[in-house]
Amino acid sequence: MARLTPLVGLVPMIAYLAIFLVVPAAGVLEGAFTGAHGVSLAALKGATSGAFLHALVVSVELSATASVVAAVLGTAAAAAIVSLGSERLNRITASVAAVLANTGGVPLAFAFVATLGNFGVVTLALAHLGFDPYAHGFTLYSVTGLVIVYQYFLLPLMVLIMVPAIRGLRREWSEATWTLGGRPSHFWRHVAAPLLAPTVLAGLLVLFADAFAAYATAAALAGGVIPLIPLEIGNLIDGNVVANQANVGDALGLEMIVLVALVSVVYALAQRRQTRWAR
Repeated sequence: MARLTPLVGLVPMIAYLAIFLVVPAAGVLEGAFTGAHGVSLAALKGATSGAFLHALVVSVELSATASVVAAVLGTAAAAAIVSLGSERLNRITASVAAVLANTGGVPLAFAFVATLGNFGVVTLALAHLGFDPYAHGFTLYSVTGLVIVYQYFLLPLMVLIMVPAIRGLRREWSEATWTLGGRPSHFWRHVAAPLLAPTVLAGLLVLFADAFAAYATAAALAGGVIPLIPLEIGNLIDGNVVANQANVGDALGLEMIVLVALVSVVYALAQRRQTRWAR
């Protein structure tokens, strides 16, 4: 009985996971394999062909591009922040980054429309200086525009991930490199980079999953313009269902679950490797 007592505290978490994760996932799984006459693969075939397949490809391309850009810029920003050696700056950065990483949706879309839209402040300022970005092919309502907008919450998230990892690099390692005749570039290339690689990979996967699942911001900026899996699911939920496609939304949801699950597995493996040298 004494062994079971600590497990009582897990009951609320298990109940929460069951109600808000397991049960919905089971419903999506059932719907994905259900047809008009029982078990069927029709929904999965529909979700992996035609316009839905194109939406999956665009979603992966958008998420991959946005996450890579945020990973590179976020890692560089984290390195710059840590190099200053200010605890106060670290605390301020963590607080601001935490807020920005959780900011999105319609307010974020409106902010960028007011800034980089057709008549946004920055757009008009650039046009006044003789360079109109919209006259040179740029538009906020495109994949490129979404990549830029997504940096608002992806980049701070990468900073949150990388700052503790970079701060975990021990001073003794850099001193040993310099004692052996190495330069700072040698330390970052041969010592820091291999040690930080698992964390960078883990952060990249988290950013990818975050960008892939983003809905409100993409819907506000590119709804009906850019085909994305979350938007396609939203269209099906709204009732824009063609005949015999009622379960396609579940199949699309299953695609997202499988993709996020794969990302989570690789993330866990990367984190396990990172913790080996952080101990």
